[in-house]
Amino acid sequence: MREPVELRRQRILAAVQARGSARVTDLAAELEVSVVTVRRDVEELAREGRLRRGHGIARSTLPAPAAPPGHATAPEDGDTVALVVPARHSYLYETLHGARPLLEEAGVRIALHIAPQVAGAERPLVERALADGARGVLIAPRWRTLADEEADAKWLCGLGVPTVLMERRPRSGSALHALDSVCTDHWYGAHLAVEHLVALGHRRIVFATRDDSPTARALRAALTGIAGSHPKLDAWTLTLSSPEAGPDRSAGADRPPVDLPGVLRELAATACVLHGDVDALMLVQELATHGVRVPEDCSVVAYDDVVAALGSTPLTAVSPPKGEVGRAAAELLLHRLADPRGGGAAPARRIELLPELKVRGSTRSV
Repeated sequence: MREPVELRRQRILAAVQARGSARVTDLAAELEVSVVTVRRDVEELAREGRLRRGHGIARSTLPAPAAPPGHATAPEDGDTVALVVPARHSYLYETLHGARPLLEEAGVRIALHIAPQVAGAERPLVERALADGARGVLIAPRWRTLADEEADAKWLCGLGVPTVLMERRPRSGSALHALDSVCTDHWYGAHLAVEHLVALGHRRIVFATRDDSPTARALRAALTGIAGSHPKLDAWTLTLSSPEAGPDRSAGADRPPVDLPGVLRELAATACVLHGDVDALMLVQELATHGVRVPEDCSVVAYDDVVAALGSTPLTAVSPPKGEVGRAAAELLLHRLADPRGGGAAPARRIELLPELKVRGSTRSV
């Protein structure tokens, strides 16, 4: 039998007054009704002045009791956090889509800032956001080189508001090492790619990667370590995936073209792992012009899985949990913002999420 509307609203009101605030989705689950139903009830209760509405949150109109030690309350209506990501970086835009619903549900507005492709571009954007009242920062600095990372350490650590790094693993021992961060375990991603190819019988593999971001450097180090100690690999080599894939792109015109088909031929390789998707798709096209078929003559694994599935031959790819990285970073930031002891009272957290391997049509056994 359906519960009377007024009784349901009384239960909503009691829950909100007892907690101070409650998410609409939580109330819907507790009452076993739809989110739309609870939202309508909350709107009506707010119109009557019996509670206050936020974005996805219902708040009590009663004075808030003093919070017991360790208890985190929800952020206030109107809170804003700055989210800073590099321009032309579709991978990190997916982390934005992971963070956005959680922040909006908590009544927190996102102020998105796109950093140009120049060193130090993030700092003035963050300073402007803080001047506009942002209470926290989610950021993925470009950090094309280690020197870029070190140059950002002092000001990032001195912002005075909760700050969470996304898909960035600062150098061990640096000041940034103590900041909250959420990133993908790229060692595990490299492991997935190598073990997949080895299980298919591949023993000679080319690793072609970028080297112009923290992710690229972590992946290069992981592949070198894994391949260097793997008992089943007969031969392997590591090269850049393109002339523009290094830290100093201005020198790209002076570098000789990257001849990946030539590197594969010289090593007699039967497989290649590439970071990232676009370079992998271009390799498949280039191999076709040399009469090399994928996967019949050469298996290809991409790393990033942003557009890997869209090729004429859908690419097997290591897929970092991009949306979940954004969601976990948002959860961590909200926890800091709601902590009555102050955002910096609790120990810093470094969260790593595991990627997965999406097996498609570009790999096969030999």
